[in-house]
Amino acid sequence: MSDMDRFELVRRGAKQRDDVEIVHYAPQFAPGSKQEDRMVRIVSFLFIVSGLLGFIFVACYIWWPFTDFPDVTGWEYEPGNSWSKGFTPILGLTSGGALMVVGLAVLAWGKKLLPHEIVIQDRHDGASDPEERKLTGATLQFMGEEMGLKRRPLLKVSLLAPLGGLGLAALALPVGMMIKDPRHPNILFQTGWSPETNGGKLVHMVREDGVTKIRPEDISVGGQITAFPGIPGGVTNKYADSPVLLIHLRQDDADKLRASAVNYPINEGGMAGNLVAYSKICTHAGCPASLYEQQTNRLLCPCHQSQFLITDNAKPIFGPATRRLPMLPIEQDEEGFLRAKNDFNGVPVGPAFWEKPEA
Repeated sequence: MSDMDRFELVRRGAKQRDDVEIVHYAPQFAPGSKQEDRMVRIVSFLFIVSGLLGFIFVACYIWWPFTDFPDVTGWEYEPGNSWSKGFTPILGLTSGGALMVVGLAVLAWGKKLLPHEIVIQDRHDGASDPEERKLTGATLQFMGEEMGLKRRPLLKVSLLAPLGGLGLAALALPVGMMIKDPRHPNILFQTGWSPETNGGKLVHMVREDGVTKIRPEDISVGGQITAFPGIPGGVTNKYADSPVLLIHLRQDDADKLRASAVNYPINEGGMAGNLVAYSKICTHAGCPASLYEQQTNRLLCPCHQSQFLITDNAKPIFGPATRRLPMLPIEQDEEGFLRAKNDFNGVPVGPAFWEKPEA
């Protein structure tokens, strides 16, 4: 039976059995013509390009940050590195390009390879009987063949490229977030206060000029200042997750904070006298939480009004934040300058981490 005989059978059956009338049907190219073959190759090429871009995205996402390039030894993903500056743009270009090209392929397929068709159907109440459902299935099968998947095997094979590439790209992000790379176990926890950033030496607290070290007497009782890690680039965006608010508590408030560490032992011993240092990065959306209300010992974030109680280990007590502000353990050195005893004791800084919200 020829395709036209089959089409006429489907057309008459659809009209008689399901009130579906095909009033216009015109293939854009003659089956097997050079024009059709050329368009099939174009659409298939676009599908393959989309798939390749998807695979490139996955490869960059997995291997780029941890690859040693020939001219860059000891390279790793970090702000300011010439290779790492291209990491995010490459991900954007490959993912966006893959979606754009597959969209162009689908548009070209629909505009150039699908037949022009006008169908009218009379509406009726209730479900169709079983025979009409079989007829509908036969119609869909015929129309699927007309789309070219059976007659155009190149299209069917090339479809695997975007399905595989974009599918892996979609899986790479959630799967990658669940994998902890053993070569860089502290990449999500390390800030400028880590001794690793200072050649193994403890990092001093400095003012915004990046040079002037801080002594306890520089802060009046009830006062506060912003402190930065005293390392090269410590006051720049390279260590944007490192600023802390250094607060000089009143004696009663300091005693209350030390007593509360019993219920939050990770902060025990983190104060230097009556001085305490909390991360300045709000755990809700990363805004600078720097509005210190001395009388109530609350630290306020101006962006979304989250409030943290300083005397209870910066516990969130109002607003959308659900995690405490990490405390930086500090001490005085032999000359009386303040320095960090360690990084934030393994507590992540900033928002959107996988920790469960605290009660």
